[in-house]
Amino acid sequence: MKVFLGLTALLSGLITGPVATPTTYSNPVSAGVVDTFPDPTMIHAKDGLWYAYGTQNPVFNSKGEDGERILPILRSADLVTWEYAGQVFTPQTKPAWHNGARLWAPDIRYVDGTYHLSYSLASGDLGLATAPAPTGPWTDKGDMLPAATQATCPTGHIDQAQFTDVDGAHYMYWGSYDVVCVARMNADATRVEGVAKQVARGRRMEGAYVVRRDGFYYLFYSDAGCCTGAYSGYQVKAGRATSPFGPFTDDEGVDLMELTTKGAIVVGANGNRWTGTGHSGFQTDLSGQDWLVYHGISTDDPDFPPIGEGRLTNLSKRPLLIDRLDWIDGWPVVRAGAGPSEGAQAAPVASFDAGGTFNTGLTGWRAESGWSVRTEQDAKGYASHAGTGRSYLVSARKAASADVRAQADLRVAAGAAGLTLAYVNRANHVVARLDEDRGALVTDVLIGGRSRGESVTPLPAGFDFAAWHSVVAELRGTELTVQVSGDQLGDAVAEQTRRLPRAAARHGSVGAVASGAADADNVGAAALYTPVTERVPEPAPGVLLPEFSDEFDGTAIGAPWQWVRGPAAGVAVSGGALSWPTQNAELHEATNTASVLLRDAPDGDYTVETKLRFAPDRGNQQAGILLYENDDRYFKMAHSAIPLQRGDGAVQQVSEFAKEGERPTTTPPIAVANAPMFGGPAAETMWLRLSYHHDVAHDETEVRAATSRDGERWVRNGVWTLPAKDELGIGLFSMNRSGAVAEFDYIRTYRD
Repeated sequence: MKVFLGLTALLSGLITGPVATPTTYSNPVSAGVVDTFPDPTMIHAKDGLWYAYGTQNPVFNSKGEDGERILPILRSADLVTWEYAGQVFTPQTKPAWHNGARLWAPDIRYVDGTYHLSYSLASGDLGLATAPAPTGPWTDKGDMLPAATQATCPTGHIDQAQFTDVDGAHYMYWGSYDVVCVARMNADATRVEGVAKQVARGRRMEGAYVVRRDGFYYLFYSDAGCCTGAYSGYQVKAGRATSPFGPFTDDEGVDLMELTTKGAIVVGANGNRWTGTGHSGFQTDLSGQDWLVYHGISTDDPDFPPIGEGRLTNLSKRPLLIDRLDWIDGWPVVRAGAGPSEGAQAAPVASFDAGGTFNTGLTGWRAESGWSVRTEQDAKGYASHAGTGRSYLVSARKAASADVRAQADLRVAAGAAGLTLAYVNRANHVVARLDEDRGALVTDVLIGGRSRGESVTPLPAGFDFAAWHSVVAELRGTELTVQVSGDQLGDAVAEQTRRLPRAAARHGSVGAVASGAADADNVGAAALYTPVTERVPEPAPGVLLPEFSDEFDGTAIGAPWQWVRGPAAGVAVSGGALSWPTQNAELHEATNTASVLLRDAPDGDYTVETKLRFAPDRGNQQAGILLYENDDRYFKMAHSAIPLQRGDGAVQQVSEFAKEGERPTTTPPIAVANAPMFGGPAAETMWLRLSYHHDVAHDETEVRAATSRDGERWVRNGVWTLPAKDELGIGLFSMNRSGAVAEFDYIRTYRD
């Protein structure tokens, strides 16, 4: 079935000409365009523009539209300024096999000349639509996930993302609540085949997305819950492997299949207005800088009113965010660990220093014989070569720096097509070409008219030379790295690195070269980005405050402590520890039966730390520390045992950082809400921290958690916030289900 989409008047001005590139941006980049844009994915299309796709949502509610757009599309010339560009399906064109299910979490790829947009059905299945251009017309390809494959993956069958490996093999990752699986796809990437393998599991784990870098496969995922307004604990985390089938491990070597929470946090709430930061995509700007594409929830405006005459309630607003993605010590992290941005930030590089598209012809180019400009629906204007001899098309302007990132979209009908950079003349330049006769990526360096040696990297069997492919070359110093991919989404099918003679590593023009019938588009170069190599400093606790601390060296609980619903049975102090059996009692929303051991907290900012020995063996046993205002307003850092939803009875050891308080922005307001974030790996002996800060400007309480398994290396979790009201106390608890014993070695409070 073919589905055709007529664009609205909002699309009347397609961006085709040069656009002034912003130098700064502010999140959300979708502000003023759409109200929400959950689960975003993005691609740099062959027309030189960026396109983003999101989950079915009420994107125009503030404009009076009481309904949803089905997989909405945004378009931008610079990654910062966006416009609405339509939707993949309309209610009239939505395929019947969907059975009315809402469509979630699209993933966009460019495969052999066609845009592949996969998506999830809320009912639990994966669909595919293809198109010759990023806004359609879309052709329904039906169900991608056979029942036999579903049966081998015990998960929610949503949140899919495709990945193509260096051998050209296609893979699909998917899963939600609480397992992520991977399986191979068929040769044309239209259907999942074979047996699924579980590669990750964890409480509310979902949103997988894989990128290959420096020999590793990085699995990005989110956990803890996407969609409860200001109580959304979503964070993006990562694991890496040396195979697309894993095993994936976090930055402490914990296998993502282990029954514990994991570290390697890429982005989480940092105390500004953004929370629920998750479900990420990936982009690279023209300088080579990577960017995380994700959604967040503003604590200032987190919730929609009921939508569609009450058909959808408690729906969160999740606009589109982008932030710089750094790779530090082999691990991805947003803004060197600073977290989601608020306020003006340096914008992505979205215009070339030299080169460009061919939408306005060959103006600004020096063309040898055989080149002309043609047009087509997707690429718009492009340069085409006809002839047998080698012919160059180079920019009249030179790149400003010798350290450059150059790129070209190339396709070959017969012969070879290449990207040339550091071009001085025909006798002095660097070239990376797709050679159809040799079935390879070939690089060469010419100095004084003499080759300094070709390097040949085979392209995958079945590589479609007649389809557009991106060739990207980064020259940093004398090191040249070249990648070939369909879409520059972190899944190159060929990569080559070589050292150049110093005489060749110089600034020059950028261009295309062809031997035979070939095409080129989006040919240009920009100054290569400067990588960030150090994380922002981790705040360390200050001076110890003995009057707010306890080493439990005595034989009884000291006078500064007071009980809420106590004393709890079985509590004892001996051997330098406080021992507390878990209670069959709870401290959660309307059920407040558990005991809390409480003492005063100091004025100003502080950090509370405990060393906890705890080995829960049944679901829902938990123990830890609290910053407690009352039964309905607190922050909790616990070692918890939580059953997996789809774990065949498996219980996960969880670093659970939760908050409880009012949620007034829902319709009707929720008097008491509770939600978790998940921290680093749990262990029988672990260290827990809660750090308190009063944000005076917003009269807000901010609390950050951190966990450690050795007392030295800490995983810093996100930040929960609540409007400031009464003072908090420092508390301990051991609750939810009997049968385990918590031993607290100490409580230490530090001035921050």
